[in-house]
Amino acid sequence: MAAVDTGTEDLLADLTDGVGTLTLNRPQARNAMSDGMNQGLAGMLDAWELDPDVRCIVLTGGGGAFCAGGDVKGMAASGGEGRVPNWDERVHKQRLNQRGTSGRLFRMPKPTIAKIPGATAGAGMGLALACDLKVAAEGAVFTTAFTRVGFAGDYGGTWFLTQLVGPAKAKELYYLSDRLSGAELAELGIVNKAVPADELDAAVDEWAARIAAGPTIAYRYQKENINRALIEDLEMCMDLEATHHLRTGQTDDHLAAAQAFAEKRDPVFKGR
Repeated sequence: MAAVDTGTEDLLADLTDGVGTLTLNRPQARNAMSDGMNQGLAGMLDAWELDPDVRCIVLTGGGGAFCAGGDVKGMAASGGEGRVPNWDERVHKQRLNQRGTSGRLFRMPKPTIAKIPGATAGAGMGLALACDLKVAAEGAVFTTAFTRVGFAGDYGGTWFLTQLVGPAKAKELYYLSDRLSGAELAELGIVNKAVPADELDAAVDEWAARIAAGPTIAYRYQKENINRALIEDLEMCMDLEATHHLRTGQTDDHLAAAQAFAEKRDPVFKGR
């Protein structure tokens, strides 16, 4: 395990065998967001997106929680969300924060996994849902939370949740802000699976290791194909599939895998 300097104590990072792990680290506040955390997260995602040594990214939280979202106590102490010296700058900063964190997790051409050990709410929910794969502890607590504090919602949560459960269920979860367990999240298809808390690390490690050993170029195009399927029409998606399929057929990984298939052995992918 190699620790990586993120520039802030609010975010920890390490890189091991191609898996980069980012840990939101404000356990005293259930990992509620801070400016330092957001800047560190955006910076690490920016760097790791281009780092060939990083083949899979895991996002999690320290101290038993994932992320409680925005720091509501801090907002109250500063006088409330309505008191802003410059509204336009505030909106622009928020947009950049969202694009650099949840937006980048969703769009970056590398597989991302959310490891959800506990409380996940508000903007923290957006970060989790932005990841390609999501694994939760069965006892994790998940809520949109925004209605409880009079907010509309941010960090892409409305878009991600609507894609996963449809508009009617998404509105229910936003309007009522009910708490869901990890098991309920899996039943609804919001997370890929829920496991006992003491099995969470092993479950995520197993998936991350398999992905890190896989064909990174193929993953890049698989992710883009699926993401575009959410926003493009069928013909455009099929045209893109054709281009990407033929492109991956020219990679060393494909040629090596085809040879391994013919020889009835497991392939070794090198990301070329």
